[in-house]
This record gives sequence, C-alpha cells and structure tokens, in this order.
Amino acid sequence: MSSLRPLVCLLIAFPLFASLPAAAAGKDAEVAPAAKDEAPKDDDVKLPPFPADRTVKQSMQLGGRTLTYDATVGSLPVLDEKGKVVASVMFTAYTIPGANRPVTFALNGGPGAASVYLNLGALGPKRVQFGAEGNSPSDPATPLDNAGTWLDFTDLVFIDPVGTGFSYSRVKDEEAKKRFYNVKSDIEYLSRVIYDWLVKNERLGSRKYLVGESYGGFRGPRITHFLQSRLGVAVNGLVLVSPYLDPVAGGNGDLSPLPWMLTLPSIAAANLERHGKLTDATMRQVIDYTRTDYVTDLLKGHSDPGALERIVKRVTELSGLDPSFVRRSGGRLETQAYLREVYRSEGKLGSRYDSNVTGWDPFPFAPTQETNDPILESIIAPTTTAMVDFITHTVGWKHSGRYNALSYEVNAAWSDGDGSGRMRDLGSLGSVRDLREAVAVDPKMNVLIVHGWGDLSCPFMASILIVDQMPIMGDASRVQVREYPGGHMFYSRPDSSLALRADVMKLYAAH
Repeated sequence: MSSLRPLVCLLIAFPLFASLPAAAAGKDAEVAPAAKDEAPKDDDVKLPPFPADRTVKQSMQLGGRTLTYDATVGSLPVLDEKGKVVASVMFTAYTIPGANRPVTFALNGGPGAASVYLNLGALGPKRVQFGAEGNSPSDPATPLDNAGTWLDFTDLVFIDPVGTGFSYSRVKDEEAKKRFYNVKSDIEYLSRVIYDWLVKNERLGSRKYLVGESYGGFRGPRITHFLQSRLGVAVNGLVLVSPYLDPVAGGNGDLSPLPWMLTLPSIAAANLERHGKLTDATMRQVIDYTRTDYVTDLLKGHSDPGALERIVKRVTELSGLDPSFVRRSGGRLETQAYLREVYRSEGKLGSRYDSNVTGWDPFPFAPTQETNDPILESIIAPTTTAMVDFITHTVGWKHSGRYNALSYEVNAAWSDGDGSGRMRDLGSLGSVRDLREAVAVDPKMNVLIVHGWGDLSCPFMASILIVDQMPIMGDASRVQVREYPGGHMFYSRPDSSLALRADVMKLYAAH
C-alpha cells in the first residue's frame, strides 16, 4: 500500500472482472429521453456505445412509510474544444417527482474509484453490507433498504469518472492522461458533467449540493469553486466524507511532528474501541494531548532528555501496544508497522481504512507487509456484483463493457500536474485554498466534514487542524467537523450511518 499514490484515501485496487451477463429488464422499465451515443471514429478507442438512458420505478421502506422513486441509469458525453466526443460518463440518479426538491451530486475518490461506495454504502436508497469486521466477499450481495439514505430530502446523482464504473475514454491513452487523468482536467470535466446534467434535466433552478468521499473530498472544494466562479452554478452545501484535503500534511516526519499528530488520535480511538471506552469525552482528551504535550515533546527532541520517556509512556497507554515497540518507534507510530504489530500475535493485519477491521496476513514472516489492504481486498466483489446486477438487470441498461469499481490503471496513469507534462504542483497544494475561497464567495454556503475516528488513511485530525486554521467567515458553524465510530467507511456501521444522516439533514435545512 505504501507504494500506491494516495490511495491512502479511498479507493484503489486491482482490475476487476468483466461485467456480469445482462438479464432481461423488468416490466416497469421505460426509456428516458437521451441523445444517441456517437459511434467512435477510426482513430478513436473502439468500445461499445452506451445505450439510451433508462428509468425504472422503485420503492423502499423508510421510517415506517413507503418511499417511491425513479432510478435512472444514463450517460453524458464529454466534448473537446471542437465538439468531438472524447469520453462517455455514466451516472446513476434517484429522483422523486415534486417541486422544490434539492439535488445532490456524489463522487468517490481513488483516483480510480466509481461512485458505488457512496451509492450502495451511505446515501442511496439501497445498501449492501461491506467494509465491516466479519464481512466476507462471498456473502450474498443483497441490496436492502437503507435506513441512512438521503433520498427523502434530496434527489441523488452518482457520477462515475472516466475509467471507473462503465465510464470510458474515447481517445487513446496518452491523450486520455491529458484530458482526464490529472488534477486540473479532472476537476474541469467533472464540473461540466454536473452542469450538463442540470441543463439536461432542467434542474438549474434547484438547490444544489455536492458530496465527495476521500479523493472525492479533495475534488469537492475544487469542483464547488470551479462551478461558482467558472460555470456560474452556485452550490448550497458541501459534504466531505473522510476527505483527503491536504496531500502534503503527512510528509517530512523526520522533522515535522505533523504526520504523527494526524495518526495518533485514530490509533488511540481504535484502542479505546477495543476496550469499549470510545466516547466523545475520551477522544477530546486524546485530541488535547496530541495538540499540546505530544507535539511539544516531539519538537524538543533530545534537547529535553525526559521528552522521549514522556512520549513513550503516554503513547503506550493510548495505543495499547507493547512499550518496547513504542520505544523503538520513538513514539512515532508508522501506519503500516502499527497495523502489523497490533494483530501480530493473531497472524492478522489491520486495515488502514479501519484498523479494527482485520484480515489474515498471508506473509507473516516477511519484514514488511506483502499483501494489499484487508478492506480493499474484500469490498470489490460485493460492490461490483450488486451494482452491475442493478444496472443491467433491475434497470435494464444493457452494456457489455467492463465495470471498474476500483481501477489500478487509472491510478497509475494519474498526474498531479495539469496534463501538459509540466508539473505545476497542483496536487501538493491540496484543496484547502479552494475550500476557503468557496466559503468566502458564498456567505450562505455551509460545509460539513465527516470522518470515522479509526481511519488512518484520511485521519480526522487533519480536518480538525485545517478548519481550526481557517478564518471565521461569518458564523463559525458554517464549516464543521464531525466524527463517528468506525473508519474510512464509517457508514458501514448502522448507528454511524444514522448519525451522519441526522447531521446532513441539519446542513440541508440551514440553506
């Protein structure tokens, strides 16, 4: 995992199998109006064109009542500056007829992840269980009514970026890297996809919200600011789920105390949870220690002979690790080393996405971790199976292309530059600048940043420090950070999913 580019934030893994065989559409299926997908020209990539948009009626039980909605699978073309179709982007939308309905656009991260995780894990009307301790890839991928859905108070549109889901580039690899697989181009074409969906569905007048998970959280402030300032689309609210806002915050651990400050609270949270002591109050104590005595003693180094002893004593208490391991680490707990050490006696590994979710270590005597993350290895099958069956069978949107829930290829092709070959350090700047500017532009827009306490890939402490350093622009509650039991995908836990839903409803009610 340490060799992958920030997939430290969800989600990347190996290529998936071809899509499942398509089954017959239900009787309630009807074709929604959609433009015919263009046939590729000779010099373009030759892949099956997308079918027309397709809509089916569905229903779910929520809070003792029946919620009936339209489920649509469709696509939008991405055009170059001359009007040529250079990519086809698939979306999944859940809408309820009625006036004054808000619309929320959802993106996952990677780069290389489809939106299936937010769709079938957190926001959508149906959920599939994945990402929690004890889940198995071979468990039935049965969609169930999602008590944590947001659909009763907002329409939902899930976007699969180029190279994820069924979405694909119409141009060759080198041009695709310039047009899609870099920070600048990614933000610009995805912003245009959102704009085009609004125009196509006559929803420019609706209240609009954006939610991004992980690298989708990196995208969130940048897309919001681009929509505001370049495409003329205001965003009422922004929800960032386990976001990856500042790529450089975790670097230079030989000098800076920041990398160790970011991860220690999440390690402590996992230990508290294992002992049934994880509460808001106990975590406030951990946070206070991290930003006071811990950072002070780290900065003292050997100038204070007692600093290391104090660090080792307190970090041992917080982590539950063997004090000799903590001492060898200097109280600076490197993530992958910790994830092996904490379960070494059981022959297991913890996941960086939630260290209390474990898997067997197939190479326990290797000096370093030799296998992929336990959660990443286990979530591909259930999410792919459920999503492809929903698209091709339930909705009847027939496409024979390959479905990528997670794509190593997209991640490997990614550049932090602008697609020109010149590295402009766009990635290392993070999204904090755009977050500040987006909040400054619109005095009514609210931001909710949410994390699982046990996430070591995108730790909550980073967002706390980022928000605490932002200027207060009007009401201080306009930008909030909330934490819940669980990890990166804390919404896999029913109680945390319901708590997230309640906090999001307050944000939507505010504006």
